Amino acid sequence: MSAFQDKDPRAEVIASSIRVVPNFPKPGIMFQDITTLLLDPIAFKNVVDMFVERYTGMGISVVAGIEARGFIFGSPIALAIGAKFVPLRKPRKLPGEVIAEKYDLEYGTDCLEMHVGAVQPGERVLVVDDLVATGGTLCAAISLIERVGAEVVECACVIELPELKGRERLRDKPLYILVESR
Repeated sequence: MSAFQDKDPRAEVIASSIRVVPNFPKPGIMFQDITTLLLDPIAFKNVVDMFVERYTGMGISVVAGIEARGFIFGSPIALAIGAKFVPLRKPRKLPGEVIAEKYDLEYGTDCLEMHVGAVQPGERVLVVDDLVATGGTLCAAISLIERVGAEVVECACVIELPELKGRERLRDKPLYILVESR
C-alpha cells in the first residue's frame, strides 16, 4: 500500500525532496538520500503527519525505529500517537542485555539488536525505517519483535525500491510506504 499510489499530494512533495546519489555506497547503487528531505521542513512534516494520520487510533503501543534513519521518523510518530519508542540498533550500541538478529542487505550483511524487556509480549508494534530495498532489515526487525511475543501491526517506510522485491520477503506483514524510488 502506498500514499503515492493513493495520490496524496503530500507524497509528491516528499518524493521531490529526496536526492538520488548514484554509485553510493558502491557502484551500481542508486542511494536514496533523505538528508535533503530533512532540510525541507514542509516535506519532513508531511512524512510525520502522514504516518501519524495513518496510525492514530490503531492501538499501537510501540514504535520500533531501525537505526539510524528510522529513529528520525519513528520518534515523532511515537510521541504523536502516544506510544513508546524502541530503538533497534547496530551491534554494541545498546548497553545492557540485548537480543540480536543477523540479516542480509542488498550490499552486505548486518545485525540488529534490541534491549531485552523493551517490548513486552502482546504489545502492538509499528516498525519504522526510511526505506525498504531487499527487505532484510525489516525482516530482522520483525523477527526480533516476534521473538519476544509482540505483534507487528505494520511496517512503515518513506521510500520503497520495488524492483528489489523487499515487500515479498516480509512474511505477509503489511507494508505502508509514502513514495516509490525514482
